[in-house]
Amino acid sequence: MSRIAPPSRQRWLTAALLAASALLPLIALAANGDHWAWPDLADPLLAGLRLPRIAAALAVGAALAASGAALQALFRNPLADPGLIGTSGGAALAVVAVLALGLSGLTLPLAAFAGGLAATWLILALARLVRGGLAGLLLMGLVVGAFCGAISSLLLFLSDDLTLRSASSWLAGNLAAALPERLLPCLIAIAAGLALLLALGRQLDCLLLGEEAARALGVDVRRARRLTAVGAALATGGAVALSGIIGFVGMMIPNALALLIGGERRRLIGLSAWVGALFLLAVDTLARNIAWPIDLPVGLMAAFAGPPFFVWIFRRQQRSLSHV
Repeated sequence: MSRIAPPSRQRWLTAALLAASALLPLIALAANGDHWAWPDLADPLLAGLRLPRIAAALAVGAALAASGAALQALFRNPLADPGLIGTSGGAALAVVAVLALGLSGLTLPLAAFAGGLAATWLILALARLVRGGLAGLLLMGLVVGAFCGAISSLLLFLSDDLTLRSASSWLAGNLAAALPERLLPCLIAIAAGLALLLALGRQLDCLLLGEEAARALGVDVRRARRLTAVGAALATGGAVALSGIIGFVGMMIPNALALLIGGERRRLIGLSAWVGALFLLAVDTLARNIAWPIDLPVGLMAAFAGPPFFVWIFRRQQRSLSHV
């Protein structure tokens, strides 16, 4: 189990998150390229573009960070991330296939959920087959993610120019296409996934102790794994259908919170969702304004912070193993 931070640190974190929750949406609304101005509430662009984009950034950040917190417990590896282990890759492959067929609307989140779920279950099945332990889980995730990426590239290569252009922008992690008609079904999928992951918090804590210990504590390990895969696939699928692939958020946020405050997994999943939502909104606001009038993909901006954090977590894990 993770350590628990002093109450004073937890109070400071809560106060900071409450302040950020009030300020960041206002900053996202007021920031407009080279100037700051409160938007005209009667402007149809506000309801048609700006507010859906803010809602999408909050939902996608929450989905990725909470899924990362759950998957790290499921795989018992702090490097697990929806984008790194193949869950996002499977969802992206399904969405690319739908776009290549000329479908859209409600089909996108359904396809993303199915693809993410299939990829996660395939990773678990292959890991059991090769009996590689925790390292095998991560390795199979990388293999499945690379395979899904290769098939996605093949489908895009065979598609027409219009599909290729729209899918390439979306795959870079772009919230500009978060239109109201696509937002609602994705929000429903994300909310259902987050609710399921939160309900599995205690079982994930037990899984962190190992399968035998979890069984001794009365946990149905196979059922817990299946439900965690479903919850992560629902949340990640909704996020991918909205924004494309955004990496490292699901790895950075839960690890930073685990080091900062620790605590049981249900609390960590909830806090990860909160912090992840605010983090991605801040990054998207920066991406939208830093190179005005060019709208940079939020996935590109998030990727700049990911590799240094990945290296730091990996080195910290190696030092912990060397002291065992």
